[in-house]
Amino acid sequence: MLDLTDINVIRDVMSRFGKKFAKSLGQNFLTSAETIENIVEMSDIDEDTFVLEIGPGIGVLTQSLAAHAKKVVSVEIDKNLLPVLDYTLADCDNVTVINEDIMKTDIPQLCKKYFGGKKAKVVANLPYYITTHIIMKLIEYKEYFSSVTVMVQKEVAERMSAKEGKKDFGAFTVAVQYYCRAEILLNVPPEYFVPAPKVSSAVIRLDILEKPSVSTQDEQLYFKVVRASFANRRKTLVNSLSGANIGFGKDLVLSALNALGLKADIRA
Repeated sequence: MLDLTDINVIRDVMSRFGKKFAKSLGQNFLTSAETIENIVEMSDIDEDTFVLEIGPGIGVLTQSLAAHAKKVVSVEIDKNLLPVLDYTLADCDNVTVINEDIMKTDIPQLCKKYFGGKKAKVVANLPYYITTHIIMKLIEYKEYFSSVTVMVQKEVAERMSAKEGKKDFGAFTVAVQYYCRAEILLNVPPEYFVPAPKVSSAVIRLDILEKPSVSTQDEQLYFKVVRASFANRRKTLVNSLSGANIGFGKDLVLSALNALGLKADIRA
């Protein structure tokens, strides 16, 4: 099997098929064998595991996933990489590559077709330019997954795992932690990629909770409050919520804060 962590092999493969790295698609290929091993190990994958991979690139992580999992389905948006993946994954008979945009993919249909109704694990080196959108789509279909272990921009990982009161804590944090337990597993420097990105990366694992971390009578209203609260971080919660179109007046917000023992000038 090809060593796709070897820069010379990567260049040879790309040259063989006349391909170039597509910056517009966030193509930065991981060249650290140790990091790949860590990702697979920390994903808790075994021979009974179904895996959904997003953005396989030339297949370096895919190879390792295939060696440990029962079945791997890789969704790749770049049709130019399909012949490359046919070549690099020729020995991986438990891998299916789908040429689709994950944001347009019918997740329920995919999971039912390839995983037979069993929960899968998402493991991927996500394209950084669309990370948050992908994460939110996966959470939308959380009933099909048990965990999501992904490499993302370090800043995004810190936002997902942020603690209350920290500057990284925001509406995205609340949404992720409402449905998942988030933990950063390791940091990955730019020099572990080719071409090297301009930002540091991190691997984060999101374990889907059996029930939301917060009990609420109206989930839709809950998220309206969250979005309104963080829409302008400099504003007080009273002004943010009373100024939003969710039917809350200042008196109601002040009364709620008082009942919670919170100061009237508190911010989200």
